[in-house]
Amino acid sequence: MSANRRRGEVEAVLDGRPRKLCLTLGALAELETAYAASDLTALVERFSTGRLSALDMIRIIGAGLRGAGESVSDEEVGAMQSDAGATGFAAIVADLLATTFGSGAGEEAPPNP
Repeated sequence: MSANRRRGEVEAVLDGRPRKLCLTLGALAELETAYAASDLTALVERFSTGRLSALDMIRIIGAGLRGAGESVSDEEVGAMQSDAGATGFAAIVADLLATTFGSGAGEEAPPNP
């Protein structure tokens, strides 16, 4: 499985197996609803604070997994494990947000050629 970062995809290992995550428009709409954000700018502003709860990470990872085609609930995501523990989940979220939004949320995304 190879993630296509130009399409907003990232790869992560959860529960010992590689998975693809992608914040598609549908996944972003799901997050807008979950956070009662009026638009994408409000969503980016929320994520740009650098302060994310465990519930935030569950929602973002869950939306990313569903955006990439997995049928998984947030409850199932909450029971998943990362080899690096909470730090691993935070790294997955940071990578996914940076790939989706570029410098607007977290780290800068890879440059476009």
